[in-house]
Amino acid sequence: MVWFRKTKAPITPVEKKTVQMPEGLWTKCKNCSEIIYAKEIERNLSVCPKCDYHFRISARARIDLVLDGDSFREMDANLQSVDFLEFKDSKRYKERIKSAVGKAGGGDAVVCGEGTIDGLPVVVAVFDFSFMGGSMGSVVGEKITRAIEKGLETRAPVIIFSCSGGARMQESILSLMQMAKTSAALARLKQAGIPFISVLTDPTTGGVTASFAMLGDVNMTEPRALIGFAGPRVIEQTIRQTLPDGFQRSEYLLEHGMVDMIVTRQEMKARLSQILRIFTRH
Repeated sequence: MVWFRKTKAPITPVEKKTVQMPEGLWTKCKNCSEIIYAKEIERNLSVCPKCDYHFRISARARIDLVLDGDSFREMDANLQSVDFLEFKDSKRYKERIKSAVGKAGGGDAVVCGEGTIDGLPVVVAVFDFSFMGGSMGSVVGEKITRAIEKGLETRAPVIIFSCSGGARMQESILSLMQMAKTSAALARLKQAGIPFISVLTDPTTGGVTASFAMLGDVNMTEPRALIGFAGPRVIEQTIRQTLPDGFQRSEYLLEHGMVDMIVTRQEMKARLSQILRIFTRH
């Protein structure tokens, strides 16, 4: 019998090296899962160039996209939420407000003001989902109501861009009261014959959908936006039935007459200008 022995040391395995990509350089699309250069998405107005998925954007970014340059004059920027109920769940509401203000750079979940679209005067209210999920509390309801009243005062059309998880639970019944408050203001606007255009973006749910968001003279939406009152999972558990494909998405709502049109982000300003000219006969 012959025995063999190793005369050399075993080969040292090559140490694996991980290449770290600069943070924020690439973005994975939530719809098609493609990895896309972030700058390419930014150049395409935060829309996926592969599948046309519309990423959420901030209120300020949407204002820059839709209104004429340097025409926006903000209203009620100093209004901030207050923890008048001393509410606490997993975290104190006061702390949530402080964190949201720091993240959004001040204000609340909606930015309101006056401006122009292709030279046509408008009053706009734009939700920012990064501020507590765009939830509607007392400040949001007050700012939207004041924006509508500014439209009444100046006889300028009102446009609201909704992006919200609904009423803010930390303010209890006071947040629900904003549904009636904003709807009553819109009733006065309608009585005065001043147009209201509602633009529903992803997501528009809860008490926002159940109040002003669906009361537009024209209800517009971006592609594939989630729009509804309760979430699909809650509805399925309640009615014990499987929901149709695409339920509560823009395309489904358009097919069933719940919204008037779906408009891509690239076309939004031109379409709003067209509708405003029809309403105001310019």
